[in-house]
Amino acid sequence: MREMLQASTRINLDKVSVLIVDDSAPSLDLLAQVVSGFGVKTLQRADSAREAQLHLRDKAFDLIISATNMAGVDGYELVKWLRRAALEANRYVPVILVSGHTPPSQVFKARDAGANFTVAKPITPKVLLERILWAAKEERQFIECDSYLGPDRRFKNEGPPIGVEGRRRDDLRGDLSDLAGDNMSQEQINGLMRPSKVKL
Repeated sequence: MREMLQASTRINLDKVSVLIVDDSAPSLDLLAQVVSGFGVKTLQRADSAREAQLHLRDKAFDLIISATNMAGVDGYELVKWLRRAALEANRYVPVILVSGHTPPSQVFKARDAGANFTVAKPITPKVLLERILWAAKEERQFIECDSYLGPDRRFKNEGPPIGVEGRRRDDLRGDLSDLAGDNMSQEQINGLMRPSKVKL
């Protein structure tokens, strides 16, 4: 990941259409400034998931960046809706969720909703740009089945590593709070979301 952004790297995002979603006006302004700073000229802002849904019905986007915690419909529900909606123009668009709270349970929730990546707040331009480039270059297949729609979540097709419990919902035991656990660092999140090629 670190090698993606070098001083000599030239990136042209002026033809990329981005939808940003956050119900916090200061956060939405900051996100708009960062994304515009990357050279994005077509930027649509939405201050709620409901407003984002209206934009997604009307226009095709190349990327969606959304906050997770919002009043009413949150970012996770927005991604689930998008992946299951009959919106061919946007159903497969990369989605990056940004969150101020990133324990494993929340990162898994984003992954299981169908998000491509999670970025921890406070966001930095470097990390966000790396995830945008990563989303553009990734080769994960899109999985469509009864229980999941989104980028392939598997790193390998060999089951969980030895000594690690499975990650499926039915593998978890006991009641877990949505906000249980310590926040993960961006590097830990990257390790969970990093795709790798698999021989089938």
